[in-house]
Amino acid sequence: MRRARADGGSILPLTACFGALALVLVLLVTAATSLHLERKRLLTLADAAALAGAESFELADVELTEEGPRPVLQGDSVRDAVVDFVGRMPLDGFEELTVAEATTTDGRSASVTLTSRWRPPVMTLFLPEGVAVEVTSVARSVFG
Repeated sequence: MRRARADGGSILPLTACFGALALVLVLLVTAATSLHLERKRLLTLADAAALAGAESFELADVELTEEGPRPVLQGDSVRDAVVDFVGRMPLDGFEELTVAEATTTDGRSASVTLTSRWRPPVMTLFLPEGVAVEVTSVARSVFG
């Protein structure tokens, strides 16, 4: 007859593996949340910059149409207004922030694309060193 082996000590490796897996999961969820919040912050800045670009017209650039007065945007003035706006904002927390594009395609809407670099809050072997984040926002000025 064979004697049954004792199970003593077999729970320790299982507990250690579960603890490591739980730690990796917590780090990944923390990084995903941080990336999401960084994108939201950058999108908020892009929204405000697009609004500044949409308001970059002169009174002489307003034309009268059948629907009423309508501002006409110029690409250069949109770009200048966006760069000036982003330059005046407190940008703590953004890394490598650039205005990738600030223009108008139809003369009525200002389109702004911002890029930044996100880094995870805790460096691990499972997460990259950083990720480029790009957002685009469009705003339009309307006389009501």
